[in-house]
Amino acid sequence: MNISCGVDIIEIERIKEDVEQIGEKFLNRVFTDKEIEYCESKKMQKYQHYAGRFAAKEAAFKAVSKYLDDKYSVCWKDFEVINDNQGRPKINLSNINTDKIENIDISISHCKSYAIANVTVLYKD
Repeated sequence: MNISCGVDIIEIERIKEDVEQIGEKFLNRVFTDKEIEYCESKKMQKYQHYAGRFAAKEAAFKAVSKYLDDKYSVCWKDFEVINDNQGRPKINLSNINTDKIENIDISISHCKSYAIANVTVLYKD
């Protein structure tokens, strides 16, 4: 069994500035339509949710990067953070070989100033 972990923390204000200054160009480069729809539904807390998903994408990349043939072959949207039926976050990977991945666990947390995410990947032997 092989386990890989990635963690990332980001200032919510940094994401808010990018969304407000760069706008849709930033959103559409980093987030999928489902992620944008989810975050926008959070109204006043939308920047916390954008930042949480941004941190989750970074953490997921860190957790899988050593198994990528070319780490420059993936983009932000190859990591999609959605919620399951009970509201727990989960991550969908696309354009990434997942044959060796048995399970991915993700945790996201945020407060007034920061969002943090941890991603743990269990690889098959």
